[in-house]
Amino acid sequence: MRTSHGVTVRLVRGDLTRQTADVIVNAANSSLLGGGGVDGAIHRRGGPEILAACRELRASHYGKGLRTGQAVATTAGALDARWVVHTVGPVWSSVEDRSALLASCYRESLRVAAELGARTVAFPAISTGIYGWPLDDGARIAVRTVIEEAVPPVEEVRFVLFDDHAYVEFESALAAQR
Repeated sequence: MRTSHGVTVRLVRGDLTRQTADVIVNAANSSLLGGGGVDGAIHRRGGPEILAACRELRASHYGKGLRTGQAVATTAGALDARWVVHTVGPVWSSVEDRSALLASCYRESLRVAAELGARTVAFPAISTGIYGWPLDDGARIAVRTVIEEAVPPVEEVRFVLFDDHAYVEFESALAAQR
């Protein structure tokens, strides 16, 4: 799909850490020091350069960690990318609407990517794993936010989805935006 700003939005089933892109977005935890899921996979495949860059961020501007909904860039280490943009997704709550925080993850990641001059950005399905966000709602928020917020120099946004279920949910969310 092409947005009104001329940005192509694509869905890919696969491994985010094997993508070729200017920016790979990491669904990080607030410590920026690695963890499970996407975060752990990016740190493992990207190598020690990413962790070293995250430690530098913690020692300077982000001593208490990165706040939910914010984004920051580091080297991509051994990944086939120029940068990793780390963003902290919200934990899903049945009693508090945190949708704006999830949308902020996508918006802020795109802002950082654009500031870096990135043309291609690969996203995971932020917060839909161990943070428990319902996949259908997470897909709806992700797709809507990217369609509204992605602008040049970004030319392509790719949602890299780990399994068929996630792909189907994102496909439905994308179809609903047409």
